[in-house]
Amino acid sequence: MATASHTGISDAVQDYAKAIYSLHGRSEEAVPTSAIADRLGVSAASTSAMVKRLESLGLVKREPYHGVELTTAGERVALEVIRHHRLLELYLAEALGMPWDRVHDEAEVLEHAISPALSELIAEKLGNPTHDPHGDPIPTASGEIEEGKTRSLAELVDGERGVFTRVSDSDPEMLRYLSDRGIERGATLEVVGREPFGGPLTVRVGGHVHALGDQLACAMRVEPG
Repeated sequence: MATASHTGISDAVQDYAKAIYSLHGRSEEAVPTSAIADRLGVSAASTSAMVKRLESLGLVKREPYHGVELTTAGERVALEVIRHHRLLELYLAEALGMPWDRVHDEAEVLEHAISPALSELIAEKLGNPTHDPHGDPIPTASGEIEEGKTRSLAELVDGERGVFTRVSDSDPEMLRYLSDRGIERGATLEVVGREPFGGPLTVRVGGHVHALGDQLACAMRVEPG
């Protein structure tokens, strides 16, 4: 796999590849450059220049008036840095006891600093885990990833249940909100009501009932339970 030590594969290039991979998700659509700029908090001009850089490195292909897609080489770069990031998150949480709402920001800083060899030592130390603290799958060393089939909690109807398996780590406040209410991965959630017009979703977790805002319900992923 390509690493930051390879010619042209800078930290910034890795960040763009990771952002494009994350934005593409399971969609078959090209990623608009405006979405990349928003994701990384940079200007449209900076994004356009970096996309050209990635294209020159053979990491993306551009679809005129649609956006960009990663090439196979680009996906390898993205998945390697994602592997580093998610292994670091798990190491910080399990070995150092860091709360799950803090590990993302720390891993963002460290993900470019570790070598593939150190990454594999961390994986071995952790027992070659398959998921990070937020339930996101950890790519294998060979660049494979198993996303699994989940649904957004917001998609469940009244009376339906799901096992909470995954949540976006992009907003620490949301993670702290869940922790404060004892809502952890592996818990069975039952939808008992919802307010109209994007209002909160009411769920039962164990013997407690909680109101979860639409943004949070959309960020939480569940499996049938």
